[in-house]
Amino acid sequence: MEKLSLKNRKGQNIVGLLEKPNSEVKGTVIVLHGYGGFKEQPHIQAMKQAFMDNGFISFNFDATNTFGESDGEYEKATIGLHYEDFEDVANWVQEQEWFQSPLAVVGHSMGGYAVARYAEDYPNKVGLCAPIAPVVSGDLSWEAHRKAHPGELEEWKKTGWVESASASIPGVIKRQPWSHMEERLDHNLIPDAGKLTMPVFLYVGSEDDGIPPEHVQILFDAIPIGNKTLVIADGAPHTYRTEKDIQHLYHSLSEWIKKQIN
Repeated sequence: MEKLSLKNRKGQNIVGLLEKPNSEVKGTVIVLHGYGGFKEQPHIQAMKQAFMDNGFISFNFDATNTFGESDGEYEKATIGLHYEDFEDVANWVQEQEWFQSPLAVVGHSMGGYAVARYAEDYPNKVGLCAPIAPVVSGDLSWEAHRKAHPGELEEWKKTGWVESASASIPGVIKRQPWSHMEERLDHNLIPDAGKLTMPVFLYVGSEDDGIPPEHVQILFDAIPIGNKTLVIADGAPHTYRTEKDIQHLYHSLSEWIKKQIN
């Protein structure tokens, strides 16, 4: 394992971990966490390990404006900046001497949006795309939030902020500005989903109230007929914390990877 850093387009430091498999190298994967996440989260590690166990070099990094090792402040996080970080990292990775094609991209939630968006923007560069519980669009995100938390959006807009305790980092209070939700409306994977002609693996929990399965189904249906897979994990929420949910994600993703490389 080797810790590497690079600068994004804004001059901020991005920190990631480069790891190489013990077996024959079959490609390179870039791994990205979600909103307020970080590279060491168990479900992110499971995503990384599924690829490494199938021969992929891994670069698993912390986006800026989160709680990892990279620069920035959580209050400034947006989907657009999350994507820009992924785009900068992906283009950098492909310039490194250790890079080996094909390029695989995997991410959770906002990271899922970022990897799918990168595959839409650079379809000729991406060999495998695995959005896990991806934000599909800002409009759908608002719809899900209204259903799961009635009245919260209106109060959030009125006060300008919402606070919540981090489930991943005990003692940390996350403060989210209303501008974050407004910026979400600028993003939508559906219009360019036709460009996702590479093998695509979509995964979502049946009990995910942030990115409900029916929203991921809309994205799945918009992807061209061909090599696409949708797995709905029975009983799983948005973030996978139990050993059962993490193992289901790992095995489902690993089995899909095996089918693509053999």
